[in-house]
Amino acid sequence: MHQRTKIAVAVAMALNSMAVFAQATPEPTLQRVEVTGSRIRTVDLATAQPVLVMTQEQIQKSGLVTVGDILNTMSSAGSPAFSKGAVLTSNREQGGQYIDMRHLGAQRVLVLVNGKRWTQTVGGYTDMSTIPSAMIERVEVLKDGASAVYGSDAIAGVVNIILKKRMEGGQFSGYIGENQGGDAKTSDFSVTYGTGSDKASMMFGLSHAKQGVIYARDRALTSYTYGPTHQTDNLGTGAFGRIRQVSATGTATGFNKYLNHTGEYDAPGIGQDPRVPANYHDFLNGGLPADKYNSTRDMMFNSPTELSTMFTKGTVELPMDMRFVTTAMYSHRASTATVAGYPASSLMQVSNPVYIDKDSYYNPYGNQVAGAGLGQDLFWYRRTIEVPRATVNKNDTIHVDAAIEGVLNLGSNPWNWSVGVNHSKTSGRTENSGNLNLINLKKALGPSFLNAGGVVQCGTAAKPIALLDCTPFNILGGPNASTAGALNYVMAQSQAQYGSTINSITADATGDIFKLPAGGLGLAIGFEKRTVSGYDRPNVLDQLNLTSSLAGKATVGKYDVKEAYVEATIPLLKSKPFAELLSINLASRTSDYSNFGKTTNSKGSFMWKPMKDLLARGTIAQGFRAPTLGDTFGGGSQSFDSYLDPCDTVNGGARTVPEAAARCAAVVPAGFRQRGQTGAPVPATGAQTPTPFNAGAGNGTLSPETAITKTLGFVYNPSFVPGLSLALDWFDITVKDRITAVSAGYILGQCYIQNVPSFCTLFKRDATGQISELNRGNANLGEVITAGYDLGVAYKFKKTAFGQFGVKTETTYMDKYTIQSNATAAPVSYAGEYPLYRVKSNVTVEWNMGNFSATFGSRIRSHAKSTCWEIGDPANNVAPEECSNPTGDWSAGTGFDRKPTSIYNDISVGYQTPWKGKIMVGINNVFDKKPRLNYDADASAASVDPDVPLERFMFVRYNQSF
Repeated sequence: MHQRTKIAVAVAMALNSMAVFAQATPEPTLQRVEVTGSRIRTVDLATAQPVLVMTQEQIQKSGLVTVGDILNTMSSAGSPAFSKGAVLTSNREQGGQYIDMRHLGAQRVLVLVNGKRWTQTVGGYTDMSTIPSAMIERVEVLKDGASAVYGSDAIAGVVNIILKKRMEGGQFSGYIGENQGGDAKTSDFSVTYGTGSDKASMMFGLSHAKQGVIYARDRALTSYTYGPTHQTDNLGTGAFGRIRQVSATGTATGFNKYLNHTGEYDAPGIGQDPRVPANYHDFLNGGLPADKYNSTRDMMFNSPTELSTMFTKGTVELPMDMRFVTTAMYSHRASTATVAGYPASSLMQVSNPVYIDKDSYYNPYGNQVAGAGLGQDLFWYRRTIEVPRATVNKNDTIHVDAAIEGVLNLGSNPWNWSVGVNHSKTSGRTENSGNLNLINLKKALGPSFLNAGGVVQCGTAAKPIALLDCTPFNILGGPNASTAGALNYVMAQSQAQYGSTINSITADATGDIFKLPAGGLGLAIGFEKRTVSGYDRPNVLDQLNLTSSLAGKATVGKYDVKEAYVEATIPLLKSKPFAELLSINLASRTSDYSNFGKTTNSKGSFMWKPMKDLLARGTIAQGFRAPTLGDTFGGGSQSFDSYLDPCDTVNGGARTVPEAAARCAAVVPAGFRQRGQTGAPVPATGAQTPTPFNAGAGNGTLSPETAITKTLGFVYNPSFVPGLSLALDWFDITVKDRITAVSAGYILGQCYIQNVPSFCTLFKRDATGQISELNRGNANLGEVITAGYDLGVAYKFKKTAFGQFGVKTETTYMDKYTIQSNATAAPVSYAGEYPLYRVKSNVTVEWNMGNFSATFGSRIRSHAKSTCWEIGDPANNVAPEECSNPTGDWSAGTGFDRKPTSIYNDISVGYQTPWKGKIMVGINNVFDKKPRLNYDADASAASVDPDVPLERFMFVRYNQSF
């Protein structure tokens, strides 16, 4: 990937040539441009903030198809918010691409298109994949806080995607690529066309891109959760029936048996007759490996996506030096995630338990097998591997903006102004299969009998249920005993609807107020009114706990915000000794939100050139992030939380706090003990709740996150080394009042220990004192701090007989990354732990000669601490395993495994044809570096980082202008 620091002309052209041009050309003829990070248009491309620029050419040379993929390789980028390998992720963002900067989260990065806010989900995420790469002129990445200029979310940085303004003629671009192993097949086809005159211009574009699937089972490294050397670890619920008795409270008790069968955990065979009690064996100590199942073999390692976009942009010149500009875009994205069949049991939903009825024909301990009156209901477990779970997410994004722009001369000073409207809408639906319909399952496992025709029928001989109305399910018999009719009857097909809309009206103006000795005093002012609304409506059966899906409630919300900003650039000195340039920039923005109130954020920055070759710069900025629709209005979804009740009289915190004990005594009986899922008292570590709580519930009392961003750096372009540019910037970001999820234990502690009454309304107890309901969402808790350095080096060699060479590097060093979970907790350091690498660097070498070009790039990630497989126990002669530092300290305690530095190398070669075409071929990960096992990797299937190459990836692209 190629990125350049945008300082003077070091970004898009040589700095010294720009300086000469600026001196030789009268200022009125220079075009004023707006650079990301400031609303003030200027003829000087130098900025007080670090900005990276990526061109369309660089995007294509990378061999990556989408903007999101490319931006996520930046050295300043963190791990993607939702990895392509997180196929168990159940949120609506699954399948999209989201940019994370400084490891502060994708919600703390503002994404603009042509300086305007792009669509966001209910959760506050902006999907980068919906922006058609074929229409992009360049991408500007501001690595600085900019809430004073742009408003909410611009804490870690701003990504501004600049689309092509106009074009004459057309261009076709086609791309295909795939892994060396033949999967991850990717294609990208686009056609763009533009035409125009002095009075009007129009552009139109169509594109279609596909990124293919990778299945975990297709490689030994990814075929097992913890790799090929730990094949039997983390095996899940087996494919045949496991049975127990039912206790008086509805939980499992008594015997523990598993059906005899052939086959292994990787390839289940045939089960014996499940109606015969003698065909079961004891399920001891968690069961034999053969009695479990390797669910990884049925999972996607990387999920596939397909994106179609249509784009148009037009400009019409109007009288009085005005113009009308408009942009419209539609994109449709479809993504699929597939995982293993559901690990079902009688208590998939505690409020709707499903047992094998004592009068079921298939109950081996039922009345029809053991004899009349001797039967008993059975508690059961069984993974339905016959029907993998699949989620198809279909998403539509629409963006339309229109504005009237113009130039107004105030005295001798021209002012650019713009009044516009923006409409962004994302909507979609998820289609889920592979879960169980508990209403039908209960009937299918209820009373059944063998009718006169030799067919098993629901009901009893005295009260049969018609065959068309119910199909009995031989669930204990395993895959070989299942019938298509039974599976169709018990499986659930569900849909969920979601969407969000952002409508805004903007008015902006910028120009010089008057001239100072060092230049014009620039001013920008503006106003914006924005309305944000959204919804997320799960399937009705899911909301009522009537499927095996974790139930969720609907989210519906809306808020309005009015904002005004002012920005000024004040030139102090120019062409003076030790001050070729000295200027400051001040900005402030006030925002009035209907859901929480007002906030004002300001910024100050400076630029100082002590000499022509050297630029020093710095910024201090306030930032904020408003609560999202989901944060405030979230309906929440089910979660089986682990916690310790403070009112537990043996282990609870109230036992040592008399005031808390008194508060507990008013709501629980004497000698109260918290009970776990088995009904037994919980230990001091707590236990998982028997009933699901409601997580992600909205919190209407949230306030915005606040942030302070500081940067200080320099850019050096030595005149005695033409073509060389050096940039070094220090950054420090502190985010306070983090909007973060609270735990059940935190809520209970605030109620009883800290005596905060508002938390006591978030849960209910039953008649025995047990917590039966609890709603938890987000709260403003603690802070996160990150600091480090960005280094950029670029050098273009002189042309030789062998062509012209250039080298660029972009490096980020993370000096600090700490999280304080709440006001009383001690900060914990995470810098140097996966995926918070101390050093990330991209190095690129380019070569051009005539019609030929070539690029060689390296992506470097320094060593990182990760979880050990076995720390070891010398006292018991247990040796460390996959644990380089068993006594080393890190955030998780003692013992970590040091993952070595990784380097991935990419190469591409291009040829410009005589017929206005260009051919490009390339190989990413050209030396076929294999990924490493990493037990902290964000992949659902296996312990391998899903965002690095599995092997070589080969591609070819052809562009044709016409």
